[in-house]
Amino acid sequence: MSNGTQTQQWGNPGALGLFGFGFNTILLQVHNLGAIQGDVPLIYGFFWGGMAQVIAGIIDGKRGDTFGLTAFTSYGLFWIGLALYMVLNMTSALGGADAHGLAYAFVLWGIFTGIMTIGTLKMSWAHFVIFASLTILFFLLAAHFFNTSFSAKIAGVEGIICGASAVYTGAAVVINDKFGKTVLPIFPFKKKT
Repeated sequence: MSNGTQTQQWGNPGALGLFGFGFNTILLQVHNLGAIQGDVPLIYGFFWGGMAQVIAGIIDGKRGDTFGLTAFTSYGLFWIGLALYMVLNMTSALGGADAHGLAYAFVLWGIFTGIMTIGTLKMSWAHFVIFASLTILFFLLAAHFFNTSFSAKIAGVEGIICGASAVYTGAAVVINDKFGKTVLPIFPFKKKT
């Protein structure tokens, strides 16, 4: 307490955002591999992948974490935008799929993610693997949508690796916090002295 006001303590939203991102990425890549055909990735893209990450980003912003604010809100809005695009496309509200438009969007998301990957060099190997593999995933998806003969299955396999790395890191945030020690290591980069 200071000056008669109470300071609100926010929990670490990292696990919420990482689980939302990771599990939704895996779900969509399972779809890209052809194991599921339905709309489940879209529904979860709006909520767990989208809204949950936006909430996590806002909480990170409240905590003063510019990286978390930017990453979680951006990727949450990515999921909401992608899900909305797919829903509008399925209802014919857009007049048909725009493969090249998606390809260019994925190129831009790849560039953005590459920039964010640089920020992870001050964090941990776990964060670096998530963002580096996501950068690769966006460019693989762009290659697929520029030339649909380039198999989406390549992106699907790589995307499962990316999603699994986010799930592992989210699990580390929750489990390490609850046990008060490192149970699942994320391998922080050593600070130079």
